[in-house]
Amino acid sequence: MTERADIVIVGAGQGGAHTAISLRQQKFAGSILLIGAEAYLPYERPALSKEYLAGDKTFEALVLRPASYWEEKNVVVRLGARVVSLDAAAHEVRLEDGSVVGYGTLVWATGGSARRLGCAPHDLVGLHSVRDRADVDKMKGELETAHAVVIIGGGYIGLEAAAVLRKQGKQVTVLEAESRVLARVAGVALSRFFEAEHRAHGVDLHLGAKVVALDEKDGRVCGVRLASGESLPADLVIVGIGIDAAVEPLARAGAVIDNGVVVDLRSKSSLPDVYAVGDCAAHPNVHASGRVVRLESIQNANDQAMIVARSIAGTLGAEERYEAVPWFWSNQYDLRLQTIGLSDGHDDVVVRGAPESRSFSVVYLRGGRVIALDCVNQTKDYIQGKALITKGIVVDRAKLASPDVTLKELAA
Repeated sequence: MTERADIVIVGAGQGGAHTAISLRQQKFAGSILLIGAEAYLPYERPALSKEYLAGDKTFEALVLRPASYWEEKNVVVRLGARVVSLDAAAHEVRLEDGSVVGYGTLVWATGGSARRLGCAPHDLVGLHSVRDRADVDKMKGELETAHAVVIIGGGYIGLEAAAVLRKQGKQVTVLEAESRVLARVAGVALSRFFEAEHRAHGVDLHLGAKVVALDEKDGRVCGVRLASGESLPADLVIVGIGIDAAVEPLARAGAVIDNGVVVDLRSKSSLPDVYAVGDCAAHPNVHASGRVVRLESIQNANDQAMIVARSIAGTLGAEERYEAVPWFWSNQYDLRLQTIGLSDGHDDVVVRGAPESRSFSVVYLRGGRVIALDCVNQTKDYIQGKALITKGIVVDRAKLASPDVTLKELAA
């Protein structure tokens, strides 16, 4: 007999867990099954490359809810289980162990897998990514004897790991294929600031660096070769070049896929009774002029989860849709970067304050209106800037550039 639940949530990360939590908050009384591939209860992933790698937080501090919570809320959590296929017509998913689970509504919240280098091999000792607890636990064990660390990728993950490892006294090299770090998510001013910061802290930063091969000895990585012909010795290599959305079963079942499973502004996919949330879901974001984007953030996962829960529970208004303002953050050394909005498509940039003060904001505009802010050690701008984005006010550029004029005044 096939097991069945009213709601089956595939993926026990932030998005999946918050969907289950939100369903109960919305007084949904049906049965809920939460399926997770890892052996651990749902936990926060952003800390993996920061506090957890640094040893400043225990894993227990990252767990979203204790086991007793799921029992009290009557949410069945099945860990160490992976869904391998989906029958959309029969409303069934098949697990890796061959068991089949039926559903009334399916929520896909599988996130993604760390993107691999184009050059093989991928199974060398000392070659790591930062995606789950097992990745970081294994890395921490090897770091006890490693000295020279090469990080491939100058995005958030790579730079956060670089900051942690420099504090631990490791020799750190960061390789970024683009002409600047954070190229996908920030403007030039912020990129140059973080490049200077990392170099000041002793990071050997290479821009425009194309990796062509990994050197190995006896099954262990021992170096990284670049297109320039340079070979960099390494005791340990960390790859942080993005993730690939984990949507293969949905794709085979006929769902529309575009860098993730495509969902509407209520997080509903093209398959009947199938929603998707979080890192794996590509949606037409109202803050990106309706362009389909896939956002990798706790905010996106949580807010989409709430939309799905309210939709399922029947508490979502007829005209309501997903239109939350995106936000992100990153901790590097004593710097806290807080970003709100999406800077894609900006046509003007204003810097508030002096970057050399290490407390400033980069404001992105389109058509004279603020669409995003990157705030470095400047929480006040981060908090007050949201109103400028949501109100769509044409701002006075000179006042915007003056730290003496608060963003609250400009939004009034």
